[in-house]
Amino acid sequence: MQHLIELFKHLTDATWITDHGGLYIVMFIIFAETGLFAGFFLPGDSILFISGIIIRSSQSPFGNDFLNLVYWILLITICGVIGNIVGYWFGKKSGPVLYTRKDTLLFKRKHLVQAHEFYEKRGGAAIILARFLPIVRTFAPIVAGIVDMNYKKFISYNIIGSIAWVTSMVMIGYIVGDNAWVKNNLDKIVILLVLVTTAPVLFKMFFGRKKISTDNTTNQ
Repeated sequence: MQHLIELFKHLTDATWITDHGGLYIVMFIIFAETGLFAGFFLPGDSILFISGIIIRSSQSPFGNDFLNLVYWILLITICGVIGNIVGYWFGKKSGPVLYTRKDTLLFKRKHLVQAHEFYEKRGGAAIILARFLPIVRTFAPIVAGIVDMNYKKFISYNIIGSIAWVTSMVMIGYIVGDNAWVKNNLDKIVILLVLVTTAPVLFKMFFGRKKISTDNTTNQ
């Protein structure tokens, strides 16, 4: 657990990210969070926001800040798309086994069930909406594979969702990245961002469970 806490601290530190691979580490994190079920704990939203700040404060290798911004967004978006494809493939090939698998430190069956419920309610649009919900975005493509969603349809939603998520989060960081207050309070902003993005998921986990319990009691 201590190692996970240290990793989270590093991945919310713009200086550490820049010194340990910059764009490459961001690409890997986005791929892992959107493609590997063990990556559900990674702070995708935060690292995209910080990426925008890094782009704004660093010297462009192209001699043009806009080209550098487009370059980062393009490569990160591609990683997000590939990540979902891997998740879909994993769900299609191995997904059914997950429903009978016992919980471990990195895998909780309840996360898969929650993602499945979300997918059933929202249909194909869940692939897009899930991009903006931590945990859910990890399992949504896996669920799409499990339910054998039409692959062409999945790819379309996958690309749209990745473009919307990556572009919006990176642009927010880029726009405010030159602000002195933002730079001096980045740790607080990241914490707030994590709380805001995870709030819908936490609400569903706790209050949704309470509602289910109440419904069961009423039916009895």
